[in-house]
Formats: sequence, C-alpha cells, structure tokens
Amino acid sequence: MSARRPIPGARRAVGLGVAVTAAGLLLWSGLAGALIVSTLDAAERAWLQQHLLPRLPLLLLATLALLGLVAWAAARFWQFGFSSADALLEEARVLLSTDVERELRPRGTAAQQGLALAFNELVRQRRLLRQEMAQQVREASAHVEQERNRLAALMSELTQSVVVCNLDGRILLYNSQARQQLGALSGGLPVAGGAELVGLGRSVYSVLDRHLVAHALEQARDRLLRGDARPAAQFVTATAAGQLLRVHLTPVRSGAEPPDIDGFVLMVENITRDFEQESARDRQLNEMMEAQRSALGNLQAAVEMLDFQDIDPATRERFLAVIREEALRMSDRVYRWSQLSAHDMGTRWPLEEMHGADLIALAQRRIGARAGEGAALRVLADEVDPAVWLRVDSYSLLLALAYLADRLVSEHEVRQFWLRLAAAGSRARLDLVWSGPAMSTETVMSWEMDNMSVGEGGSSTLSVRDVVHRHGGEFWFERERVRHQAFFRFLLPCAEAPAAAAAMSFVHSQSRPEYYDFDLFSRRDAAAAGDALDAMRLIDLAYTVFDTETTGLNPAEGDEIIQIGAARVVNGKLLRQESFEQLVDPCRSIPAASIPIHGIQPDMVRGQPTIDRVLPVFHAFARDTVLVAHNAAFDMRFLQLKEARTGLRFDHPVLDTLLLSAVVHPHQESHRLEAIAERFRITVIGRHTALGDAMVTAEVFLKLIPLLAEQGIHTLGQARQAQQQSYYARLKY
Repeated sequence: MSARRPIPGARRAVGLGVAVTAAGLLLWSGLAGALIVSTLDAAERAWLQQHLLPRLPLLLLATLALLGLVAWAAARFWQFGFSSADALLEEARVLLSTDVERELRPRGTAAQQGLALAFNELVRQRRLLRQEMAQQVREASAHVEQERNRLAALMSELTQSVVVCNLDGRILLYNSQARQQLGALSGGLPVAGGAELVGLGRSVYSVLDRHLVAHALEQARDRLLRGDARPAAQFVTATAAGQLLRVHLTPVRSGAEPPDIDGFVLMVENITRDFEQESARDRQLNEMMEAQRSALGNLQAAVEMLDFQDIDPATRERFLAVIREEALRMSDRVYRWSQLSAHDMGTRWPLEEMHGADLIALAQRRIGARAGEGAALRVLADEVDPAVWLRVDSYSLLLALAYLADRLVSEHEVRQFWLRLAAAGSRARLDLVWSGPAMSTETVMSWEMDNMSVGEGGSSTLSVRDVVHRHGGEFWFERERVRHQAFFRFLLPCAEAPAAAAAMSFVHSQSRPEYYDFDLFSRRDAAAAGDALDAMRLIDLAYTVFDTETTGLNPAEGDEIIQIGAARVVNGKLLRQESFEQLVDPCRSIPAASIPIHGIQPDMVRGQPTIDRVLPVFHAFARDTVLVAHNAAFDMRFLQLKEARTGLRFDHPVLDTLLLSAVVHPHQESHRLEAIAERFRITVIGRHTALGDAMVTAEVFLKLIPLLAEQGIHTLGQARQAQQQSYYARLKY
C-alpha cells in the first residue's frame, strides 16, 4: 500500500506564520485607518463615508488578494529556501550515518547548490579513503578470512549434526545437517525449513530438554575441573515428535584460570531407526525363544513317554511324530533366524544415502575410464528413475560394476553398455546391460566369486558376492531375447528422499550463508539478566521481518492472507538462509483486480495449507523476536483477527519501517517501500512477493537503525514511542 504524503512540521509552521502575518497586516491597517479618521473633521468624514463605503468590498477583495500573494510568496520562499535545505540535510545524514553511496541532487538557492556540490566532493573523497582502507583491511585479514572459509566449508560438509551454543543455550553456530535433522522434529509444516527451531540466536531448548543439557554440562564441568583431557558428556533424549536422539556434549573452554566454560558443542545423532531395528531384533529373538521353549517342553514330554516300556505301538508312533514335527519346527525357526541375522549383519556395513542418478553418472565415468582402455567404448544411461534414492557403499558397488564391465570387454569384446535404474518396491533394480554373445551360468558364478580387479587398479579382497552381501541385496544374470540383450541385475536397498530445502529463487547472494556468529558468545538472555525488553538497545535485539499478500485491503470485511514471508535479523545481520515463505489457501476467491499486484493465481493456492496450519509455524518462527513490517498495522490486523480461531496471540513488540522512516526523514515526499529503498540504494528484487518484500524491508530497517541513533533513539522503547508520534500512526484497518 502506498503511503500518504506527510504534512511536515516546518510546512505547518510556515502556514501559521503566514496567517499571523495576515492578521497583523489587517490589524495594522485597521489601526492606521482609525488613526487617520480620528484626525478628520465632520465634513471630511462625511465625504469619506459618501465615497469610500460603497467601494469597501472592492477594497477588501484587493486586501485579500494582497494577502494571498504574500502567502504564495512565503510558501515559495519556504520551499526554495528552507524545504530544500531540510531535504538536503536529511539526505546528507543518510550518507554520513550509513554505507549508502550516492550524490546529492543540487537544488534550492545558489548557496545550497554549492553546498550540495561540495558535499558530493567530500563524499567522493571519503569513498576513495574507504576503498584504500578496505584494501588494507582485506590484505591484513586475508588469513582470517581463509580460516573463516575453511570453517564454513568444514561445517557444511560434515555429515554429523553440529550445534554450538553459549551458556544460555542460544545457538551461535550450526550446519545444514543440524538444520535438516532437528528441523524435521517439529512435527509441523516444512515451510520454514527448520528455521523455526534451529537458527542463530534461537534457543536449543526448543528441541532439547533444558534439564538434560544442564546435567550433561555439569558433568563436563566436573571433568574439566578434575583435569580431564576430554571433558565431554553424553545423553539420550526423546523429542516431542517421538524421535530418539543421542547427544554428545563438549564444553567450550574460556581460557581463563581456573578453567571455566563459555558455551558448549552438541553433536546430535538420530538413533530412532537403529533403536527400532534393535527393538525389532530383540522382539523376534524373544518370540523365537518362547517358541523354542514350548517346543522343547513338548519334546521333553514326548521323550519321557517313550521311556515307558508298556506303551503300545500306535501311541509310540504318535509321540515319535510329535518329536519329528517339533524338531522340524525348531529347525525352521533356527534357519529363519540365521537368515535374518545374516541379512542384518550384511546390512550393518555403513552405507551412505545417495541419489540414484548421481550413482549412475559416476558409474558411467568409472566404466568409461577403466574398462576397455584404448578402445571405443560407450556407456549410456537408459531408463533412470530420478526419484530413486539408494543406501549403498558407492565405492565397492562402483568397483563391482567396473569389474564386470572390464571382464565383458576383455573376454567378450563388448563395446557398448547401458545402465538402468528403477524402483522395485522397497528396493531398487540396478542393471548393467549389454549386447553380445551368450554366457553360461558357470561363468557368471565364477565371476561372482572371484576377487575383483579392474585395469591397473590392482586386486581387491572383495568379490561381487561380498558387495551384494554388504548391501543385503541380490544379484543375478538374465537375458532379454526380444532385444537380444543381457544384463547383470543388482537389487539394492532404497533410502528416503531428503526433505527439499527452502527455496529463495529471487535472492542472489554472492556471499556464503551465515551459519555462525561468535559475537553472540558475549550476549546473554535479556530475561535472564532481568532487563526490560523496552530498555534493550535496538542493535542487541533479534527481529522477524515479515510481509503478507492478501486477497484485498479490508481484513474486517473478509479479506484473507494468501502468502506469508519472513526473514530474521540477528546481531545486525540479515540471515537470508533462515527464511519463511508459504502460500495459504484463503478458502475464498481471489479478486481478479488484485492478481496483477501480487501475481498469485487461484490455482497456486488451491490445496495449500490453510491459515490454521500456517500460523502456528509462523508463530514458532517469530518466537522471542520483535516483529518488523512496512505499514505493520495492515499486516498485524490480519494476524490479530485470527487469534480467536487459532488460539495464538501475536503479542510481540512491533516496529514499523514506514513510521520509522517518517521519524528520521520527515521532509521526504514519500515513505513507500520503493522510495525508501531508492534513498538507501537497496536493490528491490521480488517486489510484491511476501518474502521479497520482507527482505527489502529488513535491509531498510538495518539502514534506519543508525539514523535513529543519531536522533537519540537507541532502545526499543524509544523507537516504539517515536513511531507513535508519526503522522502515519493514525492509520487504522
């Protein structure tokens, strides 16, 4: 929504000045006329009355015209002399207080234009100095930046979930694996990608029990004080979503003497699947033991009866039949258990979860590079299902494929292969296909049993059968007579496709994602320190900057939210990777007039979650933060109207960039989001999408904080009080 033009205080002062001047002129004219009349005699007064009174309306009109001319001249004088100076001053403060780089537009009097040109020259000189300083800083901090990049790369590549917290449990560092694993425990919609639970500055106690962590931290502190070289602790906990986690806690030492702790590192492993498998094995073992105990009882009773010498032949045969049946049942149970144990031992080898298409691409390169070297060899991907994910030991499996292809090339002169991959129930079929002469079953069995060797890579102690056994799979040879082809088939275990990461298609950042902020080590919880929230500095708070797209502008008349987007600002940084974006089914039609504004078609929201499901996740995303929006009264009204329906109260403190912009720039003509972004040289991408507007609003808010500080507005309470005094604070929805 566009903002109304403000009525600046200076303009009101000029209007009041013109009115006072007009009143003064009228009073002076009246007094002067009365003085002149008092000096006239009776005849002169009669003459004036006869000739001037009939023309008094014309005289008044001329006086009013003169006053109008004076008012117009005063307004023009103000606009030319003072308004231009005020606007130049506000723009100059933007350049002084932020990192915005632009030139002031010369306007106003010649002296003001000269000041603008001089200021532009100073800005250019400052820019050159900043560039020189930045170059020196880059050179001096190259090693530190290299270490930071190594840390970021290391954290992103670790397969283990890692979270680093300060003593208050606020997250200072995490990797994407932690976000994915812990975020899946919320049990809610995957619209925030786990950012409602895991993010910089968030509390780890939203996932883990505070008392368990405190107990483990106490154990680690005791070991540290005893001089233990590795003062760590470990515990197992169940989450609200029913998942079982094993957590390894290591303290972060402060370096002081005696040794103290600044925070702790958590390495989290989801052991739910392993626990379920162990429980299933124990249950099966108990069931087998109970069945075997019953069978042994029957056998013992039958054997005891056979000890009697006077038993008749028919009865003896009946007891012998019982012995044979129970022995067969016991043998069958033992065989099935041994098969299950063998399969389980085979699949206990550590397997990696891998996209099937990636495995096929690797196999193409491996076979093409190592099989039939020096010969024209083609390896094609044929009928590869892109939805298949595998649990494999990729090295040994690729070695087996390359080994089989190498033998086909060297012994049967095969020159072309096809690789196929498709789902087969809970497993997947991987085929190595070729056209060539027939092979005997004995040849295939010998290849399967021999130790594998490929090209100049030497021999392996593994055979193809060992690889299949390691995967708990199956392997066979088969011919397709219709196609005149043959293939080796592997049956392999499937894995679940990982949850899709939250996409931010419109955000193009050249920097790596911010997954850590060690400055938060020194920050403590405001509640724990006993500080009132309003007394906290703006730069110390965490913010959720959000925006909504709606069916219309009248929430009280039935308009609904159709999209919510939000991003987080922590420690003065916009965390683009910790975002929230979700379409909402409004359960009503979308007016055609609003579609060109937000671009959301009715079929885009059909089948999406309703507001009852989306708001709880957004509420969790915004926990313990200050809400920020542009024209926040509009967005907050939509949220507040849903409080009774959802049982959620959005009682967060709220800051409005529209009101704050009017506070720091009262003389600017427009406070629309695009106009503010242009003043701050912020690139607007994704305008009129909820997340796009939220990102722009967040960048605007970060530019406003130093400008507010210049006016003595440092705390949340001061900012809330200042924005309520703005002209726009009277807008209601």
